[in-house]
Amino acid sequence: MNTSSSHVNHHSFILTGIPGMPDKNPWMAFPLGFLYTMTLLGNGTILAIIKVDRSLHEPMYYFLSILALTDVGLSMSTLPSMLSIFWFNALEVPFDACITQMFFIHSFGEVESGVLVSMAFDRFVAIRDPLHYASILTHGIIGKIGIAVIIRAVCVVFPVPFLIKRLPFCHSNVLSHSYCLHQDAMRLACASTRVNSLYGLIVVIFTLGFDAFIILFSYVLILKTVLDIASRAERLKALNTCLSHICAVLLFYFPLIGVTMIHRFGKHLSPVVHTFMANTYLLLPPLLNPVVYSVKTKQIQRRIIHVFQRRKNRV
Repeated sequence: MNTSSSHVNHHSFILTGIPGMPDKNPWMAFPLGFLYTMTLLGNGTILAIIKVDRSLHEPMYYFLSILALTDVGLSMSTLPSMLSIFWFNALEVPFDACITQMFFIHSFGEVESGVLVSMAFDRFVAIRDPLHYASILTHGIIGKIGIAVIIRAVCVVFPVPFLIKRLPFCHSNVLSHSYCLHQDAMRLACASTRVNSLYGLIVVIFTLGFDAFIILFSYVLILKTVLDIASRAERLKALNTCLSHICAVLLFYFPLIGVTMIHRFGKHLSPVVHTFMANTYLLLPPLLNPVVYSVKTKQIQRRIIHVFQRRKNRV
């Protein structure tokens, strides 16, 4: 870093609401608040139902609880900066606060990917060896899987803050989104970002890419097992238990692939497109995962209906 760069190095970033339309930011305040409220309410409902209903104290629902907690964490990571922009028009965020948010956003993204892999393994064991399902996926094993997923995420994302802090930011300090992302902050540096780009690519390939491969391979084995089942009704029943997880995987990986492709090859596209895809990737899965599992999982659906009926009878 040269002396002139050090002299003008920025100590904060400026976040962006709706690109090119800052006057429209206040209009997004209430829809955004409603979206976060529904996200927290949906995931909180899933957690509460699994906790109070002993019939749901099974490996599948323990993994679902971890997924719900991860979605809450991901939502809470983006909520402060987004609400500060759209509710209070506070665009400036200190450098260290931006790096902290960056760490949590990327960490929870890695955790979510790992949890989806764990849930694929859960479905494989449940269909391949249903008689030993509970004895294979004991509380201890589920706890160790959860801890391993968290440790992996922290270890993978841990270098990111240091890779960003070593860069000088002596030109623009305006980010493209309403929150801090590694790839977004990296592009503002006035020095070579080759190490950052290479590390980001390695992480995507060897964590998210590897996870996607494992999930796909798990479903190949699941499909092979299902096709060996003689009864058509049993085959459909087995596949039906996987629908919620398949939807959760698609909700996570499709926006992720879209964001990655646009970041790499869509630099000519409108900033609105970049913002829309990034927001979809971070906000859509936490919002829709509880809906998917409530609609597709009969046990949870029955419990929710039972709670509402009981409250209606009290009234």
